[in-house]
Amino acid sequence: MKSLKIFLLLSFIASILTAAETLEQKALKQRLEPIPADIQVLLSYISDKNDPISDDKIALGKKLYFDPRLSKSGLISCNTCHNLGMGGVDGVETSIGHKWTMNPNHLNAPTVYNSVFSKVQLWDGRVSHLEIQAQAPIQSEAEMAASSELVVARITSIPEYVADFKKIYGNDVNITFERIASIIGVFERTLVTPSLYDDFLNGDDKALSKKQKEGFELFLQKGCTKCHYGIALGGTMQPFQVAAKYKFIELGDFRGDKYGMVKTPTLRNIVETAPYFHNGQIWNLKEAAQEMGSIQLGIKISDKEAEKIIEFLHALTGRKPIITYPILPLSTDKTPKPDAD
Repeated sequence: MKSLKIFLLLSFIASILTAAETLEQKALKQRLEPIPADIQVLLSYISDKNDPISDDKIALGKKLYFDPRLSKSGLISCNTCHNLGMGGVDGVETSIGHKWTMNPNHLNAPTVYNSVFSKVQLWDGRVSHLEIQAQAPIQSEAEMAASSELVVARITSIPEYVADFKKIYGNDVNITFERIASIIGVFERTLVTPSLYDDFLNGDDKALSKKQKEGFELFLQKGCTKCHYGIALGGTMQPFQVAAKYKFIELGDFRGDKYGMVKTPTLRNIVETAPYFHNGQIWNLKEAAQEMGSIQLGIKISDKEAEKIIEFLHALTGRKPIITYPILPLSTDKTPKPDAD
């Protein structure tokens, strides 16, 4: 009898402690992390020790990010598919590239905002660093279609760009394609958007509204953090179609990496980045949440539950860095001409 009383007392104490657990504590327990509020701590997250961030690198990277001369046609820049004024995406089902070519795998462009927090890049996760990722779309025939040699020839033919590289790396700098892409990656690392959600996890209990807190609670209860966790609320490779088949899986030939794993997209700024899923087939966020519940968690999310979760997702809309469109340096007689073929 005595042991039973002790057991019941301990159970009662445990229930009180569980009930007293705050929403913030529940979130942290499920591997959610805020964007650090302290700028020095944030810099330690986003700066690459092999290519540390500097104002000059950011300025040069921004110019290159917006410069369409990095494409074969001279018409497409990084910002074309990752538009910083549109949530870092292009707002279409599948990106349109060189010669008005649709992505051959019917892949939707993910947002570039907060991509620094992702563990892997690209839908199949084949690279882990932004500096390497930047090389892929430039050289892809269906995207910017420029050879590495053409990009180097264009950039090195423009004296202002050469001077920029020398200022950063010294007069003996070798301006390679890899270095050009790396500088773009440095700029992309700064595209961080802290939100009300981060304010809440950083200690401001009033940052979220009552409805957003209810949606957050439901987000945690339903198990969404099994894939959407960490600072990025995504950005890791996860199995796809765990519990059911994605209803639009037949559109496009993408099936993930060789293990069937797919990069989980970030939920940050999700209300700004429709359409959803790797092939951009769902435009409605409520439908997207319900589809994820079905195929990944094996549960039915009701309309009312989805609407509550969406209230929370609105709190993930971040404060964007102020981006002024750069004035790009002039081409010269030596700059290879645009080629639309």
